[in-house]
Amino acid sequence: MAKKASIFILLVVLSFAAFCDSPVLQLYKQRFSRADLSAKAQILENAAGDSTLNAETGKFYEYALQFALENSALLKNDHAMLRIIDISVMGLAKTGYSDSIDTLWKLFLEYPDSTIGAEILIAAGKLGKKNKTITENVNNYLAEKNNLYRSGNAVNYAMISACITAIMELNDVSSYPVLFAIICSGYPEVIKSEAQGALDLISGNFRQFLSGMIENGSPSEKFFALMSGMYSNKLTVSDRGQLAELALEQSLVNDNNADLSAMRYAAVQALTTLRWTRANNLAIRYFYRVQTEYQQKAVDREHFLSAIDLLGAVGNSDAALALCLQLGLINARTERTGEFDEEVTLAIVRALGLIGDKAAFDHLLNVSNLLYPENILAAAGEAIDRLRW
Repeated sequence: MAKKASIFILLVVLSFAAFCDSPVLQLYKQRFSRADLSAKAQILENAAGDSTLNAETGKFYEYALQFALENSALLKNDHAMLRIIDISVMGLAKTGYSDSIDTLWKLFLEYPDSTIGAEILIAAGKLGKKNKTITENVNNYLAEKNNLYRSGNAVNYAMISACITAIMELNDVSSYPVLFAIICSGYPEVIKSEAQGALDLISGNFRQFLSGMIENGSPSEKFFALMSGMYSNKLTVSDRGQLAELALEQSLVNDNNADLSAMRYAAVQALTTLRWTRANNLAIRYFYRVQTEYQQKAVDREHFLSAIDLLGAVGNSDAALALCLQLGLINARTERTGEFDEEVTLAIVRALGLIGDKAAFDHLLNVSNLLYPENILAAAGEAIDRLRW
């Protein structure tokens, strides 16, 4: 009796599902099931222009994909079958029939590294908005590809690009880590650019994500997080300033690594360009650190010049004091021996002019009394004119 009851229930369910289909949809399904593969594709194309199907066009496309899924073992790479899938996938994306999302993903798993797979993936992105399962599936697939690429294996760039497109459509902050991993993994620039664009378009607190990477990531992740923030079209000037300030602070705690040293220099360049005055105290710490390293020949002149430029861009009276002390020493040595570093001296004079603190007056005036070249004398005169009294 129980077996008979189960069969009865199944027949009722199937009959109810068939009853729910409109006569037009039932007719299309019957024609599709009886036709050969080539004719099936033609029926799908005809359905696209048939207004009598109305909202049920998406159901018909899903029906065709179910056929493709059930017969993938035998006809997976058949040209006509691929055409059926292609027409159905594009049709679903156009109609927005999201009830087909599970079928789409199952079919994607049959074609994970092919042109048709890329089309299925992009369609799944369009139809899977707010679907946590689909978002997780796409993220996991891309994470697997990233791991393969980092381990030295070849990957299909078209599929990576399709993943990025799907993720942009899904628009979920849970995709931040896998997109950021692309930037850190040495992909070609065009792929990294696509990932950066997706990071900018996804709704969410991108600065907060990057801050977390700068604080807690590996040295290379810290560096790439800063650079991603500086390249971002989404972040404001304030966001970039905060990231660069955080990056410089992190690098001053520990910079015995090539990536951290690169991050430190990049942060300094960014803060100087942004004239981020909140970083004044950090800039002074950085100046004294690099001054010592320069004297010990641990860094080159460019890094010392960058420290001076940073003080000029963001510094206050405390920064001016640090530069005045340095210029005083340079003036004394120049008066005594006639020897000085022209680039360093010129950079300090200009930085003092940018800060404009009147405490620099005597040191700048003393420059004009010494045998400096014309460019330094002129810069000292301009700096004096910019002092605030």
